[in-house]
Amino acid sequence: MGTARADEGIDRAVASGRINRTKGIALAAITSTAVAAGVFLIQTGADADPAPTLDEAKKQVAALQHKAEQAGESANDLRGQIGASQARVKALQAAIGKQQGQVDSVKKQIGSLAVAGYQTSGMTTTAQLLLSTNPDQFLSQASTAQAFAGQQNSALRRYQQAQGKLTDLQASEQTELAALQAVQSQQDTLKKQIQTNLDAAEKVLGKLSDAERARIQAENEKEAEEARDERPSRDGDRTDDLPVPANGRAGIAIQAAMAQLGDPYVWGADGPESFDCSGLTMYAWGKAGVSLSHSSKAQASEGRRVSKSQLMPGDLVFYYSPISHVGMYIGNGRIVHASRPGKPVKTDPLDLMPFNTAVRPS
Repeated sequence: MGTARADEGIDRAVASGRINRTKGIALAAITSTAVAAGVFLIQTGADADPAPTLDEAKKQVAALQHKAEQAGESANDLRGQIGASQARVKALQAAIGKQQGQVDSVKKQIGSLAVAGYQTSGMTTTAQLLLSTNPDQFLSQASTAQAFAGQQNSALRRYQQAQGKLTDLQASEQTELAALQAVQSQQDTLKKQIQTNLDAAEKVLGKLSDAERARIQAENEKEAEEARDERPSRDGDRTDDLPVPANGRAGIAIQAAMAQLGDPYVWGADGPESFDCSGLTMYAWGKAGVSLSHSSKAQASEGRRVSKSQLMPGDLVFYYSPISHVGMYIGNGRIVHASRPGKPVKTDPLDLMPFNTAVRPS
């Protein structure tokens, strides 16, 4: 009996060993397959996303920088809404402060009337008359008490009206603050889009060799230097050294814009050392005494519409649909503009980008 049980235990152990060995072999096979698959996927991924050529990288970077500019001008377009909303909030807060003063004043008046009324409220009018040592004086006081009662009622009505107006103003303030927060949140999202696209452009450049990146940097520096060489006099008085001489405000605006050639593009900047596209045109026409919004979309409505064939130096030219870029026409079929991130303020052909419309500020 003992021998049979022993044999039975050995058989179970042997069987268990076989199962474990089988599992081990299967696990090893699975692991080997997974490793091989991983290597294959890495190789496939590498093959599917090869380093771009220099020309391909330039095109990808230009496209991403243009997307960043589009997001930037959309964010700029919200500036007007945010500014107007902030002005409304400020006005409401001032009105609330003034109205609160009125409410407090009426409350104080009610308190004074309540004290005066309380002093004669301890007994009936008849009892007060009978006990009075001077009936004529009491009757005069009674008349005054009635007047107090009327004043109290009037004061209470004024309080209710003042408090109601205060409540309405406070509700309007909360509504306006919520709207302001929503627009600011929308602008924050657009700002993130700007940075996301610029970061993506940097990743593209990161795939290039050191020599290729150095070449792109040298080309950008040369472009900025050549743009600076085109600058007219920066004294702000001469217009005879412009591509096409212009007089009046247009001449002043062109002079101001051309004097910024070579300055870097920075989103949200409006001078004097860096600009985005609508910041440059706002700055230049501001020098001529004309106020423009810091938004290409808004600027398209801030002047007299002119056709492409009627363009004169100083006119603002808008590109893409919806509008996301603006430049200033300088004559001879060229514009000056803050082109895009990574590029300087420079001159370019009028038809470099898809034309949308043009206006003449005044």
